[in-house]
Amino acid sequence: MTDTTDTNDVTGNSIADLLKVATAHAVPVVRAIPDDRLAAPTPCVEYDVKALVNHLLQVIVQFQALAAKQNSEFGAEAPDLVAGNPDWRDLFADEAGKLVAAWSAPGAEEGTTGAMDMPARTVACMVLLDLTVHAWDLARATGQKYEAAPESSGVVAVLRESVAGLGPTARKMGVFGEPVAVPEGAGELERLLAETGRDPRWTP
Repeated sequence: MTDTTDTNDVTGNSIADLLKVATAHAVPVVRAIPDDRLAAPTPCVEYDVKALVNHLLQVIVQFQALAAKQNSEFGAEAPDLVAGNPDWRDLFADEAGKLVAAWSAPGAEEGTTGAMDMPARTVACMVLLDLTVHAWDLARATGQKYEAAPESSGVVAVLRESVAGLGPTARKMGVFGEPVAVPEGAGELERLLAETGRDPRWTP
């Protein structure tokens, strides 16, 4: 008998619904990145804007395969799909749409997937996190205002729960930094960012 206990988040939305919301907030940020900001620094110190777009593109493509229970092919370095490609913004939007479709397929949230044989929902939360925090990274790096997913969508609540579980391992692996202190009254998105090691007040 299949265990479906964790297939829905606290609001009852599927991971595909959550990804749809996150994508709707990420794609406009990417579309609005000006070419003259591609070399700008981001809150991810190892990436400038172009490198972070390429990284996020690699993530959303590879997590399509993981939704289908196929092996991902993360290389040491993401391919450069931005340089020399005037349509990279459209490419990002197209691949983000394919990501949502992949996780909408029957059975995508069930069972395990990936080289570490992790629960599919846990894996899906990883790409949900990247779409959310890296969209914020890119918005902040390019002078845009990031419109966070509304609390009613459940996106940030699910991600905070996921980060709480994955955090210790992710910090040992260098994926997250140490948590950053936030003032009393900080919003849920600010708390999520801080829990991944980001300073919500970061500016270029």
